[in-house]
Amino acid sequence: MSDTLKALSTATVTSQLAPAAPRRALWGLLDRKERWSLSWRGRLILASALLLVGALIFKGVYPFLATTHRVDAEVLVVEGWIHEYAIRAALKEFQSNHYARIFTTGGPVEGTGGYINDYCTSASVGADLLKKWGLPDERLQMVPSRVMDRDRTYGSAVALRNWFLDHNMAVSGIDVVTEDVHARRTRLLFQKAFGKDVQVGIIGVANVDYPANRWWHYSQGLKNVVSEFAAYLYARLFFFPSDAAHPRKAARLSQVHD
Repeated sequence: MSDTLKALSTATVTSQLAPAAPRRALWGLLDRKERWSLSWRGRLILASALLLVGALIFKGVYPFLATTHRVDAEVLVVEGWIHEYAIRAALKEFQSNHYARIFTTGGPVEGTGGYINDYCTSASVGADLLKKWGLPDERLQMVPSRVMDRDRTYGSAVALRNWFLDHNMAVSGIDVVTEDVHARRTRLLFQKAFGKDVQVGIIGVANVDYPANRWWHYSQGLKNVVSEFAAYLYARLFFFPSDAAHPRKAARLSQVHD
């Protein structure tokens, strides 16, 4: 009797440990199997973790984009499309540091339908504003670009790089002035254009229309940050320019002229 009970107990334990045969339907085309899923406690922990990561990204995205990092440079570059408050900040930057010359860049002004002449470009607009606020003509040089629709920042950087080459101007480093959240992308694209032998610094001028620590409270701030973050990801991950700096040209840029 005890042997029978022991055999039945062993069979019961074995049947409990063995995986249950899956239930089938539609003539065996579908199987029903056991699976693991999150409990309410697991869902709560996951949701809390996602909210924490999202908050950290949300808080850190503005300072990440609106970076400022100067290098040892005698050339200051101003993106000509920036607003007048940023132009004034660029002039103050030029006057308070050791820069020898200031260059404005930019392509055709929006609304012109494309390139007409050098004086219908952002480079020309930026140069006029700098002169309006007191910059002497002999310290200023505009370098217009003809790129209108796509990759305008990169096209402006290439135009500046080529101007330096055409005028045999030795450059080992530049600082670029732009507006807050455009800064990191500007630096990335200028670096792509000039190559690794030329140091590219960046100066992001804070936007006067919304405070940097509460940008999400303003529609313009939210629009600027979201669009610039997407544009930066595109430039970082998917933009591979065909007109990259030629090694010989990049070397010429970094050589010291006699």
